[in-house]
Amino acid sequence: MIVGLTGGIACGKSTISRMLAERDARIIDADIIAREVVRPGEKAWSLIVERFGRGILLDSEEIDRVKLGSIVFADEKARLALNDIVHPAVRQRMRQLTQEAQEEGVSLIVLDIPLLYESKLEYMVEKVIVVYCTPEQQLERLIKRNGFSAEEARRRIASQMPVEEKKLRADYVIDNSGTLKETEEQVDELMEQLLSSDKGAKR
Repeated sequence: MIVGLTGGIACGKSTISRMLAERDARIIDADIIAREVVRPGEKAWSLIVERFGRGILLDSEEIDRVKLGSIVFADEKARLALNDIVHPAVRQRMRQLTQEAQEEGVSLIVLDIPLLYESKLEYMVEKVIVVYCTPEQQLERLIKRNGFSAEEARRRIASQMPVEEKKLRADYVIDNSGTLKETEEQVDELMEQLLSSDKGAKR
C-alpha cells in the first residue's frame, strides 16, 4: 500500500515518519530526494546552473543553497523556474523508489511529502495521513525549533495550506498535540488499520 504523509510545518511529521520506519514502513522522503537530485552531475543540477549561472556554485561545484534561496525568494518568476526544474526530478525519483519497494514486496510505502496538498500530489498515493497539532502549538514549536520571531514563524505557517484544512482532507489524522506516548498509540493503531485494509484489498 502507498500512503502519503504530510502535515503543517512544525506539527511533528518527522517524528511520525521515524515511528512508521521503526514499524517497517519504507519511507521515501521528498526533502531528502530534493537535495539528491541537485547534486553535481545530476540533470537538475545542470539545468539549474544553465538557468541561474555558475555564480550560485560553491568551490565544490555544489549549489550554494543560501545564495540560490536569496535569489528565488526575492523573485517569484525565478522561484517558479526552479520549481519547474526540481519538482519533476523529485517526482520521477519517488516513482522509481516506489516501484523498487513494490518489487521487493514492501507492505507499506510512505511518501513523506511536506507540501503534498499544495503541490496537488494526491494522485501519487492511495491514502493520505496528516500529522496535526493545534495552530497555537504549531506557532510555539516553530519559534522554539528554528529560533524565528513570532512574525517570521507566522509568515512561514501562512505560506502553507492551513493545518485545519489539511486535517479535513485527510484519510487518517495523527493528532500530535498530546504526549509522545499518545502519539505512539495512534501510530500503532494506524499501522493495524493500513495493513488490514491492504490485506482486504488484495483478497
